[in-house]
Amino acid sequence: MSILLNHEKKGLRMEVFDLIVVGGGAAGLVTASGAAQLGSKVALIEKEKLGGECLWTGCVPSKALIEAGRTKKKIDLARKSGFEMGEVRVDFEKVMGHVHETIMAIEPHDHPDRFRKMGIRVIHGHATFTGYDRVMVNGETLIGKRFCIATGGQVTVPPIPGIKDVPYLTHENFFKLKKRPEQLLIVGAGPIGCELGQAMSRLGSRVTLIETLDCVLHNDDKELACMLHGFLDEEMAIHVGTRVISAEEKQGRIILTCQRKDKNLIIEGDVLLLATGKTPRIEGMGLDQAGVMLSKNRIQVDDALCTSNPRIFACGDAVWPYLFTHMAEYQAGLFIGNALIPLLNRKVSYKVVPWVTYTDPELAHVGLSEREAIAQFGAENISVFRYPLKENDRHIIEGATQGMVKLVTTLKGKILGCDLLGENAGDLIHEYALAIKKGLSVSAVSGMIHAYPTLSQANKRVSDRYYAEKIFKGNIPKLVKWWLDKTRPKNE
Repeated sequence: MSILLNHEKKGLRMEVFDLIVVGGGAAGLVTASGAAQLGSKVALIEKEKLGGECLWTGCVPSKALIEAGRTKKKIDLARKSGFEMGEVRVDFEKVMGHVHETIMAIEPHDHPDRFRKMGIRVIHGHATFTGYDRVMVNGETLIGKRFCIATGGQVTVPPIPGIKDVPYLTHENFFKLKKRPEQLLIVGAGPIGCELGQAMSRLGSRVTLIETLDCVLHNDDKELACMLHGFLDEEMAIHVGTRVISAEEKQGRIILTCQRKDKNLIIEGDVLLLATGKTPRIEGMGLDQAGVMLSKNRIQVDDALCTSNPRIFACGDAVWPYLFTHMAEYQAGLFIGNALIPLLNRKVSYKVVPWVTYTDPELAHVGLSEREAIAQFGAENISVFRYPLKENDRHIIEGATQGMVKLVTTLKGKILGCDLLGENAGDLIHEYALAIKKGLSVSAVSGMIHAYPTLSQANKRVSDRYYAEKIFKGNIPKLVKWWLDKTRPKNE
């Protein structure tokens, strides 16, 4: 307080806040609103627009575009159900207009006025730490008792020779497109590449997907990722195990020279999208002035999300390990308790983190994959059960038989993980997320009555397979036969 008084004597006013949040994306907004509702004096600093990547360039616009592509696909498939119609033409500019209308329909949830009404001081500008307890923004110094850094991530541009001289898009500006690309090149077959590639293919672009690794979606279960790869192959050209070694532009065409094994190939297109991952957005923040340590170019935090400066916490994409909006919200909720109610002292847990890639079919995951379970417990100590969706009545009814539920358990039936490829997999996976969270066994899912006919019956059926192995194999059938023989009336 003496520092404050000295500055006040010099005519400099420094406002003190219980919490200063740097970053107005998902993590920052949850943090600021939660703290304000607990009675804290809060400042929220954002360089651009509130809402962050999720609202403006990520989840919202991409899912709106995906839904447009899915609608086009359904129209194409309607003929198989007996509908007669003429040729369906795609007005790409109107599709993009719909995408932006969707953004604006959700934007009021993140509008600055909503947070100002909560008593939060919203400041637009770049925040730079000038000490362990203060930041400067727009020439003004703010002092905080606690800070939350939630600045999100930014696109990683791969070191491809010539890439800086080539016009390329990233997900940050992709949705500004007005004209549909005739030939779209996408480098990176992670979630962004696969989702946008399939959507654009359905909307009429010829799409080529290029991936250095040997399969799409390498963070997912390889068996199901490769199965999805096969489905996507029907809609776009996919080159895996292929590295881009140079890029150039000639007469408005993008030319990529690629290497696959010991052979080179030339791939051309008119628009290039880089979908090669993200890195934390933390440059120019003066973190060294605040005593905040970094590790592998991201903010280092403990399991309570506290940095090396006990006043400063961080969450969301700035700290890793999962770059999801729902993870940012989870971390933000945990931070609020730890920073403002220290007696809680909650620790982050990444044991149950569901994620979804919104291709068609969707690919969802929670818990341990088969590979992770083998590494942790040994192959001899786990069981893996598979249920093809072509065997589930509702999937058959809806013509959505592509995919499989894959369940990983201990030998005693405790659920370790689930991977699900299929229609609405992102919704279905949460039944297993809850089961893992509560430490349940397959009996919890198998024994629950699932309405018929529903997609969720696939969850029950895969759990039933644990008992099918126990009941219909081994000694139980012999025991049943012995009992039936023993109790059968002698005159039969």
